[in-house]
Formats: sequence, structure tokens, C-alpha cells
Amino acid sequence: MGPRRRRRSREVKPHPAFVGGALARPRVVSHLFSFLAALLAAAPVAARAQTPAAPPGSAQRMVVEAKELAYDERRNVVTALGSVQIYYKGRMLEADRVVYDRNTQRVFAEGHAKLTETNGTVAYADRFDFTDDFKNGFIESLQVESAESTHFSSPRAERAGEVTTFEQGAYTACDACQDDPTKPRLWTVHAKRIVHDNDEKVIYYEDASLELFGTPIAYVPYFWSADPSVKRKSGFLNPQLTYRQQLGFGIGVPYYWALAPDYDLTITPTGFTRQGPFLAAEFRHRLENGSYVIRAEGAHVGDPSAFTIAPYGARNERWRGSVYSNGEFALNDYWRFGWDVTALSDRYFLQDYKQYNSFLQNYFFREASSTVYLTGQGPRSYFNLRGYYFQGLSATDVQAQQPVVHPLLDYNRAFDIDPAKTFGIGGQITLDGNFTSTSASIANYESIQPRTLDSLYGLYNVCQVYSPSVDPYKSRCLLRGVGGNYEHATAMASWQRRIIDPLGGSWTPFAFTRVSGSYLSYDTTNSYAAYNSFWQPIPNAAQSLFVNGADNVFRGQATPGGGVEWRYPILARSNLGDLVFEPIAQVVARPNQSSIPSLVNMDAQSLVFDDSNLFEWSKYSGYDRFETGTRVNYGGQATLAFANGGFVNALVGQSRQVAGKNGYSTADAANVGLSSGLDTRTSDWVGRLAVAPSSIFSVVAKGRFDPDGLRGRRIDVIASLKLDPLTVNLQYANYASQQVIGFDQRRQGMSVNGRYDITKNYFLTGSATFDMSRYLYNSLTTSPAMNITLTGSTITGMAPLFSVAALGLGGGYKDECTTLSINYSSVFQGNTATGLSRNQTIMVSLQLRTLGDAKFNYGLGSLLLNDGVRTQP
Repeated sequence: MGPRRRRRSREVKPHPAFVGGALARPRVVSHLFSFLAALLAAAPVAARAQTPAAPPGSAQRMVVEAKELAYDERRNVVTALGSVQIYYKGRMLEADRVVYDRNTQRVFAEGHAKLTETNGTVAYADRFDFTDDFKNGFIESLQVESAESTHFSSPRAERAGEVTTFEQGAYTACDACQDDPTKPRLWTVHAKRIVHDNDEKVIYYEDASLELFGTPIAYVPYFWSADPSVKRKSGFLNPQLTYRQQLGFGIGVPYYWALAPDYDLTITPTGFTRQGPFLAAEFRHRLENGSYVIRAEGAHVGDPSAFTIAPYGARNERWRGSVYSNGEFALNDYWRFGWDVTALSDRYFLQDYKQYNSFLQNYFFREASSTVYLTGQGPRSYFNLRGYYFQGLSATDVQAQQPVVHPLLDYNRAFDIDPAKTFGIGGQITLDGNFTSTSASIANYESIQPRTLDSLYGLYNVCQVYSPSVDPYKSRCLLRGVGGNYEHATAMASWQRRIIDPLGGSWTPFAFTRVSGSYLSYDTTNSYAAYNSFWQPIPNAAQSLFVNGADNVFRGQATPGGGVEWRYPILARSNLGDLVFEPIAQVVARPNQSSIPSLVNMDAQSLVFDDSNLFEWSKYSGYDRFETGTRVNYGGQATLAFANGGFVNALVGQSRQVAGKNGYSTADAANVGLSSGLDTRTSDWVGRLAVAPSSIFSVVAKGRFDPDGLRGRRIDVIASLKLDPLTVNLQYANYASQQVIGFDQRRQGMSVNGRYDITKNYFLTGSATFDMSRYLYNSLTTSPAMNITLTGSTITGMAPLFSVAALGLGGGYKDECTTLSINYSSVFQGNTATGLSRNQTIMVSLQLRTLGDAKFNYGLGSLLLNDGVRTQP
């Protein structure tokens, strides 16, 4: 008896399993009997993704759509023909023909066969041949595309449970070329056998070769990688290769250990051909309210002669290492506790073993700072309690001079005042508080006019005479830090309110009261063995000369003050844009008292007078100094806003001391305030010009100018150009000499970095830092044409225009599956036992998506400078 066929006609009703309404074209809807079990057992081939669309209501039911459905009773075979689509629990099987043999319990799908899993994985094949539970079977001409855009292919594959074996398989994470799909992928792993274990989430490769554009470039008899859907899995990571002259060739093989879903450990043993073993371990732990990291590194020195002698290097060290940890935890919605701590065996460890500094984007370190903190942030309040420890990493640092901060406390809170409850006063009250406690073993002196170094090593800044001058403008020695203990506290309450007058002027009256106190207990017995030309060590006892012999004395001061600020914005509209011009005037009145309430200045030594602090009540950077007397600040700004969002903004202003003592002309132990542009009754002019006509180009220029001849005393320019495919950023600085605070000569420099996208995938990068301070140069021994004569600190004759302090060149390639970068860097290393030098490095990084990355660092060694830079400042 032949097969019986049932063709769809208008009288045939849809099967109850279909809940999607009427079909758009003639199709058959029915159960395929035991196909239910077959599709239930279908397992994903690769990774997670979005569930494919399916008819409504089909999530728990099987729905079959086909042009024709036939049942052969003699052969006991069910056949679906013509654009077959089978839905079940989010899966969809598509083929020209699907056959279920009830005798052998096998399912065959052929002709444009396609299986879409619930996770978005799509498998294409010429023919599927499975048992009815889909756990075992064979697939011909298989191609698999996962949701992570990874691709498997094989002429024949076998499925056994959750394991799929691709015979003569290929794997890649690169997409096919849209213009020519037959073109070889950028990289592909070909293997005699690729085994994808979906339970273990691991892919194994046997007799594998890595091909680049279809050409084999590497062979590996056996390796494995994690399934692309896996984010964390224990196992070995790609090796790390490096070379430095001091270390030799090195290879490290990291092992990643996923201990639990919320913490893991990475251990990286490294062997060097010239040095002893190096071991690094990193533990990461994420908790419900925060996370922390602990990283430890250690090395045994096999060849100490590879390193520089002390104090230029760490040749005398045998065991070297570091411990680093950071973490932060949210105690609640407002409070956070955290730390960022580094401990080193010696100051040269990080640089000698080439550990990358992600913050500075290079391999060279100047200091390591450690802090522990507790912060609170409310809607209008802030609390910050922290301690600091600094470790100097430069050969010129004296560690005993580095202060320990224990602790630093800042508090700020603002309150709005209801005018109805304060007799119409209203406004806002702000409370500010600070407490700082520091200590150090050795006083930090700085020699100036001229700067001198120790007579033994030529590294450490030492004074020839450890005492201040009666005339601060003739000082030869400053006291930057205390050898001993120092505590300072400040509390300030202020009120201000903004009022608009009938003409549109903005008036902001304000008043404040500031109370400060300090306690100094300096050491008078300790000293440090860095000798001046008289073979005198750095003495703590000389501190008494800078603080008038006062010790163990509490000093306090209360400073009330007030004033008003006036602004009058004027708006003008034009076809070019909207122009707002705003004149500004401010008066701040305080008593005529000393601006040095404390004996020393620890936190207000960075004084830069510019547009950003022109209208501040006090222009000092910290709490140890405060403005005194009555001062008027005045200026104006204008902004032209274009319709396209671009703008031009300019500001210019000046400050004048009209009554009382000018605190900026009063020298402290560090001469802060002198030569600042504020130390005369009428200050320098300060200005700012910001031009950003579009998103393509922007430039910000700031300057401070002599009030008489408008000579530039401080110029800063920052420019950016984004003109596809070119991006360029430039910074330029030119600062006049400030001998009285230690800068004997004009400082001038420029840095530029850029990127050029040659194509969508290929790019070039470059960066350079130019030291343009010509006073640093001496005659070149190899270039008689550059003959320079020094007269004191003045240079005559020919000199180089600049020295390249840092240089970086690189390029690379990047697409959806591959990132390759090659970079060369040459960085000024500073003074060593052999003189000034630059450290040169080539860094190569290759990342193959889903397979991992490989990095190779090759140190070219230190290049002694021969460009005319003097070895002594």
C-alpha cells in the first residue's frame, strides 16, 4: 500500500498546536509525533544570544509549518516537504525536507537545512542526521555561527551528547568580507579535529595550525581555548615574552584559576635567561558591596652586575619584589571605605623589571603613593578622611624627607537659608573644615639661586648654607618640609546670597570667618648623609633658623572678612551668534594681619595665579596661607555662541591690593607668594581665550602678563584637531624664571600626540615631548658647529632648538577579531651612574578575539645622551 497524502485545502482547519492565527500562504500545520522529544533534546552548539522569533504561543508546543505533510504507513516514515519550519521552545528548524523514520528513530533534515537555537546559535548544513533525541548524530557540510560572532566549519561533524567533533574543522572569530565572502578570513585555526565540549565549555584543537589570510604561520600539536560564551574559566593563558638587557629573554605563562564566581587567582611564573625566577600573583574578589585586588611580585636576582650600583640602582639587593592592593566598599548609600597601597623592596624594582604603569602610560615611575580613606557624600555635604604614605622612586629622592600624612580630614556642608525665617536675609551658609597631621624624619631643604647637588653622588639637592636670607629675594636655601611633626587645623563658615537689581545686575554679598591653629614639633638632632661642598650633611637643626627657633608652640589666628561681587551680563544677538559680555568686579576685605598663621607652609606651596582663581577669596592652594588686607579683583568675560554649538570665550582680569598687608609679598620658609604675579600692589594681568568653532577644532590659551609691558610670564596652550582621519593634540608651556622659588631660568616645552587612520583598520600613532629650555644645553662634543659659551647662567652662541625628552612611534591594525600594535618609545631616564640617558623599548601586542593576546617587550637598552644637555643643572 502506497503512502497516503493529505493536502491542505480550505476545509482543513489549523492544528490546535498553532496559536498564531491564519497562515499567510498555503501550508500544513501538524504534530510530527516523536519530533517533540527530538527537539527537546537539541543542545546548543556554541554560545548565548537572543532567542529567535517564533509564533506566539509556541514556547511550550511544537508547531510544524510546511507546504506538504506525508505519512508512509508501509515504511512507517513521516515526511514534511516544502519550506519546512518547526518551532519548539524557542528553537526553529528549517529545511526543504524533513524526514522522521519511526523504525530507526532518526531524524533527517536536508536541503538548505538550518537550526536556530534558543541562544541565537545558527547551524547550517547540507544534511542533519540525528537520533530522535538530538543527542547523537552526524552533520554534513556544517557551518556554525554563534551569537558572539564566532564561526565553525567542517565537511563532516559528529554530535555525541553535549560534545560536537568537527573533522578537518576550522574556527575563526573574524567575519567574512562583505564584498567577497570567498576571500580568506584574516585568521583561522585549522585542525585535524576540533572538539567542542558544551558541558565543560571548552574547545580542543588537535594538529592545529594558525593561518593568516589563508597562509599557515604557526603550528601547535594540541591546545585548547574557552568557549566564546565563557567569561571566566580556569586554565593557562597565553605566554608573555619580554627582553631587556638587564634581565635577558623572559617567558611567563600565566595560570588563571576561577576559584568561585566572585573571586579568582592568576599566577604568573616567569623565567629569565640572565636573572633568577620571577613570580607574580593577583587575587581578585568581588563582594556584594565592593571589591578588592591584591597583587604580589617577587624575584631573586641571579646576576647583580646587570643593575646599576647604589645609590643609582639596586645592585646590592638579592631579593626584590612588591605588594600592591586596592579596594573600595560602599558601607551604605553615602559612605565608602577604600585603600590603594603599594609596598616595594626598593625604589628601582618597578623600573628594573619593566612593570607597566597604567596611570602614567609608560614604564617609568617617579613616586608610589599609598592611601587609606573613608568618604561620605550627601546631597550637599562631603566628608573625607584619609592617610598617605609616599615612596620616592627617583634616584634623586631622599626617602626620609617624604612626609607621612596621618591623617588628612576635609569636611564641607552647605545650607540654604529661608528668607522668611531670617528677616529677609536668606542666602546660603557653607561650612569648611580641614585637619592635617604630618611627620618626616629629615627636613626637606631646597637650594636655589643656584640649585646645587651633593658632592659625593651628584644626586641630592643640598644647600651650601642652611639658613634663610634677610632679603628673601637673595635666598639660597628654602625649607619645603618639616623634619618632625606638624599639625594644622582650619575651620571656616561663610555666607553669600545672589541678588538681581532692577537693571539686571547680579550682586553677591558674602561674609566669612576663618579660624586656624597649628602645632609644630620639629626634630633638632637627626641628619642625613648627603654632603654639600663643605662636607656638611643635611641637618634637622637648621630648621630653627627658618621658624625663629619656635618649637612645641601652638599658634592660632581668627580672620573675619566680607565683600561683594558684581556682574552685569549684556546680551547681543546677531546672525553670527549670541554674544554675552559680562564685566565683573569683586571686593574682599579682611583685617590687616599676618598671612602666615603657621610657622611653616606644608600644603600651600603650589601657587599659580591665573583665570581660574582670579575671583577666589584666597588664591593660595592650601590651608597654611590665606589672603590678608583688602583686595579688589576686576575683569570681564565675553562669550560668542554659534548656532552649531561652537563658541568663543575670552576672559581678562587683574587684582589689586588696596589696603592692609599683601600676604603674597610676605615670604614664608618656602618663599611662596613671591614672584607669583600677586606680590606687587597691582598684579599681573591674567587672561583666557577658548575657541571651539565646531567639534573639529578647539584651542584654549591661558596667560599671565607683566602689567607694564605685557610681557608673557606664563603661557599655556592646549589645542585639539579632529579632522577625520587625523587627530592631533598639542600642549605648549612657557614660564618665565622665578629665581626666588627655585626656577632660575625660563621653562619652555611642548608635547604633541596624534593618530592617523590610514584606512578603517590601519592606523599610525606618534607622540613627542620637546624640552625647549635652551639654558639646559652645553657644547656638543661631536658637533663643533654647535659651540656654546656659558656666561653665568646665560647662553651665548649656537644651541639646539630643543631636546626630545620623550618620543613614541607606533602603528597597528584593528578589526572585529584582531588587534595588532607595534610601538617604539624613547624616554628620558634621568641621571644615572653613567650620566644622562634615554631608555628605549619596542612593544608588540597581538590580540586574537576569543583566543587571547600575546605581548612582547623588547628593551633596546639605555642610550647615553649626546645632544648637548648638561649633566649638572
